[in-house]
Amino acid sequence: MKKEKQIKKFDKQVKLYETKGTNQKFAGLRNKLIKNAYGKVLEVGVGAGANFSYYDQNNVEITGVDFSSEMIKSAKRTASNFQMKAVFVQEDIDELILEPNSFDCIVSTLSLCSYPDPIETLNKFNSWCRKDGAILLMEHGLSSNPLLSFAQKVIDPLHTKISGCHCNRNIDKIIGKSSLQVDQIERYWSDIIYLIRATPIK
Repeated sequence: MKKEKQIKKFDKQVKLYETKGTNQKFAGLRNKLIKNAYGKVLEVGVGAGANFSYYDQNNVEITGVDFSSEMIKSAKRTASNFQMKAVFVQEDIDELILEPNSFDCIVSTLSLCSYPDPIETLNKFNSWCRKDGAILLMEHGLSSNPLLSFAQKVIDPLHTKISGCHCNRNIDKIIGKSSLQVDQIERYWSDIIYLIRATPIK
């Protein structure tokens, strides 16, 4: 999918993302992950700011990045609602240039599905995160259930066309091929949802 078309697709999904951000099925998982964030935090694919309520505002400085101008507008509104100080950057992750070792934590939730090269994206996280920092991921991918994974593979072309994200990515393989060192991984919902805590390898 061409990048311009993908951006427009996400621009049109803002209301859906705002609703998904209050989904109680994800609330506990988001809290479990985001409570580990500290210091200078880069949240990639910030979307509508679904994670903002789970940050310890006294312990973080947030920089939120998204390629969708409408998502950035929504994230700013969410930050204002929670009286959270945050800096926002509208940029495609593939074009984003940041200084190495410039963040204590990097957060990505349900965003690896949309990147054309998720391994390269994770390698960027590895570069941007400080040596003793943390990379916190909540992602979705292929189920360990053969029937579910078969269904995910079958519907992926249509799912990607409609939503702009892939539902058939093998998260274990993607993480394994990246430069990250996995410290902790938890799987939920027939292993479709992953909570991952990793550190960069320098």
